[in-house]
Amino acid sequence: MQPGNDINKQFYNFLWAYILVALSGCLGNVVDGIIVGNLINEDGVSAINLSKPINQFIFTLHLLINAGAGMLVGYALGRGNTAEAKQLFTRALTLSVGLGIVLAVVGGMLFPEATSRLLCSNEQIQPLARDYMQILLLGNPAFILMWGLSTMVGVDGSPKLVSLAVIIDNACNLFLDIVFIKWFGWGIAGSSAATIVGHLIGIAILLSHWWKTSSPLTLDFSLNGLVSSWQRIISQGAPLAIASISLTLLLLSANTIVLSTLGRTGIFAFAVCMNLLQVYNLFLSGTCQTLQSLGAIQVGKGDADGFRTVLRKAFRFITVAMAVTCVLVWVWPSGIVRLFGADEASFISEGCHALRIFALSFIPFCYIYVLMIVYKLYQHHHMALFISFALSLTVIPVLWMVSRWCPDYLWYSYLIAYLIEVIAIIVLHRATKVKFVLPETVTAKK
Repeated sequence: MQPGNDINKQFYNFLWAYILVALSGCLGNVVDGIIVGNLINEDGVSAINLSKPINQFIFTLHLLINAGAGMLVGYALGRGNTAEAKQLFTRALTLSVGLGIVLAVVGGMLFPEATSRLLCSNEQIQPLARDYMQILLLGNPAFILMWGLSTMVGVDGSPKLVSLAVIIDNACNLFLDIVFIKWFGWGIAGSSAATIVGHLIGIAILLSHWWKTSSPLTLDFSLNGLVSSWQRIISQGAPLAIASISLTLLLLSANTIVLSTLGRTGIFAFAVCMNLLQVYNLFLSGTCQTLQSLGAIQVGKGDADGFRTVLRKAFRFITVAMAVTCVLVWVWPSGIVRLFGADEASFISEGCHALRIFALSFIPFCYIYVLMIVYKLYQHHHMALFISFALSLTVIPVLWMVSRWCPDYLWYSYLIAYLIEVIAIIVLHRATKVKFVLPETVTAKK
């Protein structure tokens, strides 16, 4: 009875810590949209949404390196192999920050104008998009480091410190949004700058984990097995990263299609819907990070019962969270649209219509994403890889076909695509005769 109670306590400690970590990205986007919509205009909200493919690409780098490394570090700590955990931690940290710096130089310093025009074709919105994107790109190493350290500190057994760091991070972001935009007069660029400064403060707090505790995750710059370590890290994070890069392509394609089909009114409604996705992602990210960290530790220990307990709690939590969010959206859509600064009847009407459809569409999306993590932990890599590709890429052709032949039903594209994916997963699962059995290869590996 005691082990079950212990896992229950650990699950919620990890869950709420990672939900607060997700707030770092969620509030950074949602609050920016709300403040920009009210202090600038609806086009400012659209500019932020048009910039989201960049933000998603940055998050992809984090998933590819830190999320994959976090699983491997969890396996190593579960086996008591601190030397391997230390090595993986160091190599993930240096690789992610190095790639972040390259992206800052190329996109933020050398080609900011070209980057913004690639993502925004509307001349009225483009200047706002450029100002927002450039600061976002210049500060992207802070995004990656904040997310990466949060993952590692959580796996290392300090989820409460992660919670504290994220709370202070977001409090600073909320305050500085208003200071930079309104008082300093930085406009939309101020919202990006506020998010970055908040992350820097959060990073400083997370670093105190190593000042106050004798953590096994210290730096190890030895070059032994360097290439093989990077291969393991990237291989482990690849399904999540592929899903994320597919989402990047989806955001880029969807923005282009919606803007060309429904114009400024449509792209604003779509921006509000993508902010709703951030709310769903708040719970989804917390659930998946808990599965990755606590689930990997149970796998490393070879505790099948504990692993199944984590899975049950994860699915139960995400179900309740999605149901409550969906009901709130259906009851109060106009309030959500007005929250983002909409005051014209056309913007409000289109936004309400889109929100209600997307609230339903995101339910199968969340289940599919959690299921991908489950397949990955059970080491059914082919299923995880299939879901990674299908999760977003299925939407693109559906969205294009609906916009071409039934533009009035454009908002239903996501729901149709996700239902197709659910059917495809069921068919492939049965065809390949996949079984959910604890992977002995992980627990036995030395």
